Amino acid sequence: MSEKSILVVEDEPSIAEVVGLYLSRAGFQVQTAKDGRQAMSMLEKRIPDLVVMDIMLPEIDGLSLARWLRDHSNVPIIMVTARREEIDRIAGLEMGADDYVVKPFSPQELVSRVRAVLRRVGRDQAEAESERALSFSTITIDPRTRVVTVKESRIELTAKEFDMLYLLASYPKQVFTRDQLLERVWGRADYIDPAP
Repeated sequence: MSEKSILVVEDEPSIAEVVGLYLSRAGFQVQTAKDGRQAMSMLEKRIPDLVVMDIMLPEIDGLSLARWLRDHSNVPIIMVTARREEIDRIAGLEMGADDYVVKPFSPQELVSRVRAVLRRVGRDQAEAESERALSFSTITIDPRTRVVTVKESRIELTAKEFDMLYLLASYPKQVFTRDQLLERVWGRADYIDPAP
């Protein structure tokens, strides 16, 4: 099996170097970008297996980059930031991050989190490959390609929107609790709603 590729987007050279070193030693193929614009250019050419990105980046900030990335890919994202406030963590997760690490952090912990996210994504992909396409008169939902069509027109959905639609369409007569939806779609029941 080929080694997994990781893109590290970090404007602090010392942090990028340490993170890259630890990930390389753990067997990952690592590329780095020093700002959001460089990262976007790299991502347009090739999507890695996972992206580790700082929120506070020059050129294009991490939240905007994550939003753009979610519109183009389901690649897992781990946000790294010095911001400790709950609202910042919520914003990162809302933009589609799969995990969130606050500086200062242990590089070994980050490697463990990368492995954990990749394991979870691998399981999710295996489950998706075993799932069947759903069709309802003019709507088709295909979990293998993650494409939704209505009257043969493709509908653009974020990763979480697709997951929610597929889950609800798979059980058309079942009522889900909020916690069940959070656990099945976001992988956590302890999600905090930013709205009061």
